[in-house]
Formats: sequence, structure tokens, C-alpha cells
Amino acid sequence: MFTFLLWCILFVVCWPLALLALIAYPFVWLILLPFRIVGVAIHGVLELVFLVITLPFRLLAAPFRV
Repeated sequence: MFTFLLWCILFVVCWPLALLALIAYPFVWLILLPFRIVGVAIHGVLELVFLVITLPFRLLAAPFRV
């Protein structure tokens, strides 16, 4: 909603730039999509490594609360 309001203000102030932003937004989103996918994969791998490293400590801390 905030982005839409900013776009409306930009449209009032400078409508050619607002239309250019409206046209360019899907292309920028497509260009940035692989970086988001890689970020999700790296986050998953780091979370898995963290859980594997901390599992023995969690088992020793509360053996009946696994």
C-alpha cells in the first residue's frame, strides 16, 4: 500500500517517470528473481548446518524435552 501511495505521488509530480517505473518494475523483478532463489537456498543450508551443530547441545540440555 505504501509503495502504491509513493507511486501516486510520483505520478502527480512527474508522470513520465512514474510510467517508466511502472513498465520497468516487472523486468527488474525478473532480473532479481534468481538472487532471491539463491538466497532462500543459502538460508536453508545455513539453517540446516546450525541445527546439526546445535543438536547435541540441545539433547544434553534437556534429554526428555526433545
